[in-house]
Amino acid sequence: MNPVKPQAAANWLRKKSQLRPKLAIVLGSGFHHVLAELRVAKKIPYAQIPGFPKPTVSGHAGELYFGHLGGTPVLVLSGRAHFYEGHPMKRVTFAIRTLAAFGIMDLLLTNAAGGINNNFRAGDFMVLADHINFMGTNPLRGPAIEGLPRFVDLTETYDKKLRGLLLKAGKNSKQKLRSGVYLAVSGPSYETPAEIRAFAKLGADAVGMSTVPEAIVARQCGLNVAAVSCITNLAAGISKKNLSHAEVLETAERVKKSGAALLKYFAEHYQKM
Repeated sequence: MNPVKPQAAANWLRKKSQLRPKLAIVLGSGFHHVLAELRVAKKIPYAQIPGFPKPTVSGHAGELYFGHLGGTPVLVLSGRAHFYEGHPMKRVTFAIRTLAAFGIMDLLLTNAAGGINNNFRAGDFMVLADHINFMGTNPLRGPAIEGLPRFVDLTETYDKKLRGLLLKAGKNSKQKLRSGVYLAVSGPSYETPAEIRAFAKLGADAVGMSTVPEAIVARQCGLNVAAVSCITNLAAGISKKNLSHAEVLETAERVKKSGAALLKYFAEHYQKM
């Protein structure tokens, strides 16, 4: 049970900067290089923010930034807490509820994922058109939250306008963006080849261990959501080699400039929306 309320964390953040962005970006593996493009107004370690869990995964710095990206005021979360780290869902999604309480209206989630679609290659980027929650739980489970819907419609979880901005950003950065369905598992073990074959039959194009809880909570809070995956490896049975987190980080490093350009152009288009 997290004793800190999201509103209290949001109030704490308001005292740290005069910026009041409407757009927030969560950086997963493969996207942290965008910080080099960010004109930083304020950097705050998660450890200082009330209620924020400190990430323990390599590639997740655990820092919040106020700044401007492509001329657009943004609030950037570098790193996230994962369910597989042992956090309850309430803690995994605490940052998202804090963003909503702060006044964020639009949320861009990023992640590293394994490619299931046979047309995908390591280093591709996939815009999420939909998702499948295979994590074995739901972040809305538990007591109802006053003022928020308990039964949230996820028919259009990923906002069409924001997805369109991502596709425009892909053209600007001269990248062919994929579009597909992201399937979320709890992790931290990678999937078996049999599981990947099953997921493919369910309609999944990529698999990962994050993002879906954040997207569900964001929709409950009324935020518009978009998400993009960096396909850092091919999934088990598709890849000809054993899977490792080192491979994920290696691919993320290789495409870091492409990921940064994609997010920068997205922020530029957002400013004009």
